[in-house]
Amino acid sequence: MNQAINPLLDRFTQLLGPTGVLTGNDVSARMIHVWRQEPIRAACILRPSTTEEVAAILRLCHEAGQTVVPHGGLTGLVQGCNGSEADVVLSLERMNRIEDLDAIGRTMTVQAGVPLEKLQQEAEKVGLMFPMDLGARGSCQIGGNVSTNAGGNRVIRFGMTRDNVLGLEAVLADGTVVTSLNTMIKNNAGYDLKHLFIGSEGTLGIVTRVVIRLREMAQGQQTAFVACDDFTQVAGFLRHIDRSMGGALCSFEVMWRDYYELVTSAPATNARPVPLEHEHYILCEALGTGHPQDAERFESVMMEALEQGLVADAAVAKSENERRAMWRIRDSVDQFFRYGPAFLYDVSLAIRDMDAYVKEVKRRLLEAYPAHHCFTLGHIGDGNIHFAIAVGSAAPEDHRRVNACVYEPLQPVGGSVSAEHGIGTEKIAYLPLSRSKTEIELMKRLKAALDPKHILNPGKVFPGP
Repeated sequence: MNQAINPLLDRFTQLLGPTGVLTGNDVSARMIHVWRQEPIRAACILRPSTTEEVAAILRLCHEAGQTVVPHGGLTGLVQGCNGSEADVVLSLERMNRIEDLDAIGRTMTVQAGVPLEKLQQEAEKVGLMFPMDLGARGSCQIGGNVSTNAGGNRVIRFGMTRDNVLGLEAVLADGTVVTSLNTMIKNNAGYDLKHLFIGSEGTLGIVTRVVIRLREMAQGQQTAFVACDDFTQVAGFLRHIDRSMGGALCSFEVMWRDYYELVTSAPATNARPVPLEHEHYILCEALGTGHPQDAERFESVMMEALEQGLVADAAVAKSENERRAMWRIRDSVDQFFRYGPAFLYDVSLAIRDMDAYVKEVKRRLLEAYPAHHCFTLGHIGDGNIHFAIAVGSAAPEDHRRVNACVYEPLQPVGGSVSAEHGIGTEKIAYLPLSRSKTEIELMKRLKAALDPKHILNPGKVFPGP
């Protein structure tokens, strides 16, 4: 253990009790990510139950200059929760209460450690829905979703996490509690301070409570799995279905042939809704009223797309089991690691540039690694592409070479190196490809103003001082 932490341990234990402070083997027995068998590195793990305890922890750490790394559900993909034996980890896992559910105002006030899936389930009990959804729903926590401005499968209709947060509470580095638990959709009384903390990856403050906006639960959904021969068809079909469904389209997930083949061939057990004969595959879903006319309209839209040559093939889900089977294809990302370690990417750019961009990435990869595997998919309707790339090695020099293949072609088209996962430590070197020098300097000024000792999640987003 880092000896510098010893004077603080007794004070942490007095504050949180013996079960609120983990040290030694209790730290290393925990893994840093739900996918990786890599132990957490930290001097200790602190597990507060209230905002007041978080504030007291940060006051002590600020006074001592002790660095603090916040932990949520540990599902991030940019090493935003990584630390060292010199750091204190602050886990929000015990702050997991739903404090208020206003079914009339359609809001929910929750502590930061509540898992996303629990929010969704509680909302459904009163006929409402929290529309943000992503594959890690069972593990990720709403505080982490807020701190990274998570995206997911329904951004095309409901926006990012930022668009579904009405208010929040955060604790600054010196222990100051900023409570702005606004429950109104409209509130233009001065600066909207919640946006300082949404997407800041725990570098400006620790989010402790959140007010989320709920929506009326859809009474049904229509789902289809579509095949296209080229990206021109993909883009044309997106406009067609979005226009024809009158704003009901909520998901438009595109899979390149490489991904579709991966997740529908052994050892994967997914059946193919349409044959493996095309270049792109689309999982699209519209939320509706549950009226029989919804299904009729959806099938009519699919037929129109086929007749107009916007798609090459299509299969419409006729049951909930068929719908779930289609979504399992999209969510079978565990197959990424079939060929060994894989580098995972999350980028965004204009839809009109996507086809040329993906082809350029694959050209560069083929030139650098002739025997590589690249699997491509994304939310596309909101401009987001994901890659999983295996080159037979996880060595840092190979990681940098693959990074260059993926990130460098983004700069000429004004794309972003991070669509929804954040920067963490993984993408620090590439932030200047997507943000100007002036923007980065302003970020650093905000960091210095709110965390002058640089104790909050140090070395994330940009290098520490």
